[in-house]
Amino acid sequence: MKYAIVTGASRGIGKAVALKLSTLGYHILINYQSNDAEASKTKTEIDVAGGEASLLKFDVSNRQEVEASLTGWLNQNPDAYIEILVNNAGIKDDVLMMWMTDQQWDSVIDTNLNSFFYVTRTILNRMLVQKYGRIINMVSLSGLRGLPGQMNYSAAKSGVIGATKVLAQEVARRGITVNAIAPGFIKTDMTKDLNEKDLKSMIPLQRFGTPEEVADLTAFIASNKASYITGQTISINGGIY
Repeated sequence: MKYAIVTGASRGIGKAVALKLSTLGYHILINYQSNDAEASKTKTEIDVAGGEASLLKFDVSNRQEVEASLTGWLNQNPDAYIEILVNNAGIKDDVLMMWMTDQQWDSVIDTNLNSFFYVTRTILNRMLVQKYGRIINMVSLSGLRGLPGQMNYSAAKSGVIGATKVLAQEVARRGITVNAIAPGFIKTDMTKDLNEKDLKSMIPLQRFGTPEEVADLTAFIASNKASYITGQTISINGGIY
């Protein structure tokens, strides 16, 4: 059985990615932090569709939780091989820098940037041994161009983009690719308070994207068809530059 882990997979883009990868024959490890009901719904949808999934509850921003949970699972499943890692979990807490608190800075950096390091480091060794793997990091339009009021979020996502480029070079000889996907405005809980009618004027395609469109791109990057793509940040944003 091939395994794929998707962090923040209980809702939104993470859920769509988990559902999509399950159709490709992967047993999905559904990571989530607190929403038991939504995580269970994701698992049920995968099960009903004929796939396989397990719940893996831990806070990606907490190094001790990440290591304990993932290392524990790997030790309990010594023959299992996580072939795909999608670092998707993230939060935002928007405010202008002049009013930003330490907690707002720290929580966004921890969840969006430090989590990439904690989760990837724990899983990477087995990929190196197997000489194959796909690491896909969900970043953001904000990490590419910066958006006012999102200094913490933009800094975190820009950091992941930089880390993606470096890690791709470090592990390429072992058959592991590392890429980032930068969604623009996607219809999720994170954007539910935004006015699509007002914002779509800045999007050439004149609409928000869907989680399923991001999931389709993720599935391609995770496939053998994308074996010569690494160290890249691929935008999916309706044409915003």
